Amino acid sequence: MKISKHVLRKTTVALLCSCAFIAQAAEKESEVNDVSYALGASVGKYISSKIYDQTELGAEVQVQTVIDGVIDALKGEVKMSDEDILTHLNARAEQLNDIRDQQLAAESAKNLAAGEAFLADNQAKSGVTVTESGLQYEVIKLGEGRKPLESDVVTVHYKGELIDGTVFDNSRDRDEPNRFALMTVIDGWQEGIQLMPEGSIYRLTIPTELAYGERQVGIIPPSSALVFEVELMKVEAPGENAHGMGLSGMGMGGMIGAGH
Repeated sequence: MKISKHVLRKTTVALLCSCAFIAQAAEKESEVNDVSYALGASVGKYISSKIYDQTELGAEVQVQTVIDGVIDALKGEVKMSDEDILTHLNARAEQLNDIRDQQLAAESAKNLAAGEAFLADNQAKSGVTVTESGLQYEVIKLGEGRKPLESDVVTVHYKGELIDGTVFDNSRDRDEPNRFALMTVIDGWQEGIQLMPEGSIYRLTIPTELAYGERQVGIIPPSSALVFEVELMKVEAPGENAHGMGLSGMGMGGMIGAGH
């Protein structure tokens, strides 16, 4: 029996349409699967990060029980009331805060002792002057300009280091000097820069009480003594060229407004 060309064409078109429909359905199912998996992976990563944060602090977490809680919540079969859940989570938050406080206190004590030892060694070096506040400075280059007042605006290049030599900021790496009102920075900078004639380069070794104290600022640990090499490039009276004032750069994010 011969099949007409017309019937063959119709059959072929029907098969093609059927294949296209199947392909579209498969593509849609794959997309739904991918989105669903991505949703689950996102939730899983969030939960994993929370578990990691707590175990890093020494708190115990039963991972399988966490998984059971997630499954129960998805099924709408949670075995605790919302009030009980909140009570347990608040208790864990208090526990974690206590652990963090203890770790911070221990780290602060260690850094304070290391800073005091560093300052004692540094002040014995030739060329180091110690002020009444405990600030230590060395003159690397003495400029001939005027010394700034606390109320002045200054432009500086600087490099900041921890006492172990770790550089936490360097304006020269950004090729961008920093301009700011002197009264807005940490006490050690306020005092030290006022000692510098314009055009000078000084090394300032700053006790923690003249820097950030017990706060952690970026990668600067709490209770850290700090070492800065500062070049005073320009001194301006307040209001002088004020429209151009820009507290730019400040990569460490803490010098401006950091006094305490």
